[in-house]
Amino acid sequence: MKTLGEAQSPEERQLESAILEAPLFAGGQGARYAPVSGGISNSNWRVALAGGRDYFVKLPGNGTEMFIDRKAALDASQKAAAAGLGPAVYDDLAHHGIEINDFIPDRRPSTHSDFAARDLRMEAMAAYGRMHGLPALGLTKTVFDMIDEHKAQMAELGAPQYRDAAWIELNDRLAREALTASGLDLVPSFNDPMPGNFMIGQDRSIMLIDYEYASMNDRCYDLGIWFGEMFFTPEQEAEMIEEYFGRVTPQLVARVTIHKALADVKWGYWSMVQLMVSRLDFDFYKYGTWKLMRFRTITGDPSWATHLRNA
Repeated sequence: MKTLGEAQSPEERQLESAILEAPLFAGGQGARYAPVSGGISNSNWRVALAGGRDYFVKLPGNGTEMFIDRKAALDASQKAAAAGLGPAVYDDLAHHGIEINDFIPDRRPSTHSDFAARDLRMEAMAAYGRMHGLPALGLTKTVFDMIDEHKAQMAELGAPQYRDAAWIELNDRLAREALTASGLDLVPSFNDPMPGNFMIGQDRSIMLIDYEYASMNDRCYDLGIWFGEMFFTPEQEAEMIEEYFGRVTPQLVARVTIHKALADVKWGYWSMVQLMVSRLDFDFYKYGTWKLMRFRTITGDPSWATHLRNA
């Protein structure tokens, strides 16, 4: 770990300035810091103070203000922390868009393989239930809003277009029509189920971290995007739908599947925006292309038309 004054990169200099400014860090005396790997939006750091307390500090990534509302993220983080679902969050540098949380060394980030275990899948479903039961969030942003936002940003930035853009837009429109016809079920939603955002304790309990994409959204989007991220089998998905809703119906399966497809559109478009603005060393083009490959698999399946009718 580095100490104050050893910064070499722009991100390290920005972090040191944040450490010196935040009242929580009391001038940074004896502070040390090191990067935390895993994120693809921001610059993440562990800050260790001389007194033995460690904190997680998130510096906003370049261009992320285009699609992340930091005030809304703080609101969601505070409500999750109050419910014991997420770590404590501090607003010392909220005016800079910098987030500070307690570092939770007694927990580890999950991997895809963790959720091969049934008990952890069900624990994650319980965490989603707690998330969806939080007080209403200040930001309403459905997956439709997310897709429209990124599509406009792609045009403004001159980002690459997918070769089958017309096919993507057609199925996006069909999905919207199907879901809108039956109505949206808006609840406080996590919206970002990367494996590293599920923190597993020694007792196999789960906390959620990173609420910067959280908003009021359809609960089936939260389930669909997570199911897609984890590549669950249809049997596993049905089991988790039953765990969450108490039943499995063609409509619930359809709504989760349609939202799974729309999530890939959202993150595929997001990737093209990030390709144009991010300074992180990450292959956003490959990531977006992979997301849209899965979208094509879902929408190209003969069951897609049935899901649209059942939604």
